[in-house]
Amino acid sequence: MSFISIQNVSVKIGGQHILHDVSLDLSKGEILTIVGPNGSGKSTLLRAIVGAIVPTGGQIKREKNIRIGYVPQSLAIDATLPMNVERFLSIPKRATKTQKQNALERVGATNMMHKQMTDLSGGQFQRVLLARALLCEPDLLLLDEPTQGLDQPGSARFYELIAEIRAELNCAVVMVSHELHVVMSASDRVVCLNGHVCCHGTPETVSNAPEYRALFGAQTGGALALYRHEHDHGHDHHHHEH
Repeated sequence: MSFISIQNVSVKIGGQHILHDVSLDLSKGEILTIVGPNGSGKSTLLRAIVGAIVPTGGQIKREKNIRIGYVPQSLAIDATLPMNVERFLSIPKRATKTQKQNALERVGATNMMHKQMTDLSGGQFQRVLLARALLCEPDLLLLDEPTQGLDQPGSARFYELIAEIRAELNCAVVMVSHELHVVMSASDRVVCLNGHVCCHGTPETVSNAPEYRALFGAQTGGALALYRHEHDHGHDHHHHEH
């Protein structure tokens, strides 16, 4: 039973069609990744699922009382404004100290509570953002390019963390990503978006689809194999024989 159903959704912003006739069902517990070129409407689709954007056509049906955790693409923290992790975790909804501690432990950031947000490394910052999204015990976790700015080992660790959280909470996960090599291994299903749904299915199906190759070129043919070399820094990934 799909607990989110996106039916023929179109979004027009400032007279421009960003999304056109997008249909998609989401089941509990699955990891769905959305890939596509810049400007293809990936972030817009996430914001429509959250309810921050109202579609100009079609509809999004959500199961009643569904809890959504959202990790936005980028978040500028004002460097002149002192804010530690504990305070950040109470925006926009207040949480108890125990809830915050549990969320930080869950993402492997146990000792971060009193650190300044501006002092965190990229990886730590992403974990704190994720911890904040987990405070509501989400049924659905939405992540918009969550590993932007992380190096490859950092990205791989973050995706492993997402898989653990999915197993623990049995929540659905929708990720927007540009890191094809990692995504193809971490997902149950992949949707290739370019204003409309070009192709979708298992990672294998999508990586072999002509529409996908037309968008991303032939270099993605080894996308699945590349992930297995994630830990192997001694080699140039692009010159592996697949």
